Amino acid sequence: MVKQRIKPNYRRRVLRLPDLDHCKTAVLNRLGSPASRRVYEYAIDQFIAWYCSEPRLAFNRIVVVRYRMYLESRGLAANTINQQLAAVRRLAHEAADSGLLSPELAAGISRVKGVKQLGFRSGNWLSAQQSSEVLKHAGGDSMRAKRDYAMLAMLFGCGFRRSELVGLELDEIQKRQGHWAAVDLIGKGGHIRTVPIPEWVKAALDQWTVAAMVTGGRIFRAVARAGRCGGKASRRMSCGT
Repeated sequence: MVKQRIKPNYRRRVLRLPDLDHCKTAVLNRLGSPASRRVYEYAIDQFIAWYCSEPRLAFNRIVVVRYRMYLESRGLAANTINQQLAAVRRLAHEAADSGLLSPELAAGISRVKGVKQLGFRSGNWLSAQQSSEVLKHAGGDSMRAKRDYAMLAMLFGCGFRRSELVGLELDEIQKRQGHWAAVDLIGKGGHIRTVPIPEWVKAALDQWTVAAMVTGGRIFRAVARAGRCGGKASRRMSCGT
């Protein structure tokens, strides 16, 4: 006698908070980047809060369309809305994989279109003259001024991301083929790259490391009000610290 295969029961369409939390954990576990996990966790929490505030909503395409309309009513940017919807699509995919949602409902949710973007926001790019003005005002003899000047020089001269800058360690600054560079940096998406460092940037960096007596570990560290540099690099340090 051949044993019949039991199919998952997809009758349930309303997901409870424990189900959503389970799917949320599955989504976050699949993300390798800490920054991506933070973004997706916030987006999913926002959706769960909205979803649970409504009376017994089914998790389907119509509900996600309603959620998109809700996000639009808040006046959010198109990029923000699309990012939130991407997190909801992942949540539906994990719910289907866990047997909590039918593949048909998950496929319907994945077809919910995002908000159209009219062009791309390129940010407020500084000209060479504006960058020079910023560096001129950042200069000074205090410990904090030397640190901030070195950080700005690295941002302007090397094109570092903020996360790369604050996580930069002294042993990553090396001389290769007669030129200084930050080597083997692990950037966005896990890509490894080497960033050339211009001479004027290296001079600003040396001025800071010598004054702060940085001999290893994180290069940029917190500076106390009295001008004393912390002995250990702070993970939460920012330019305003």
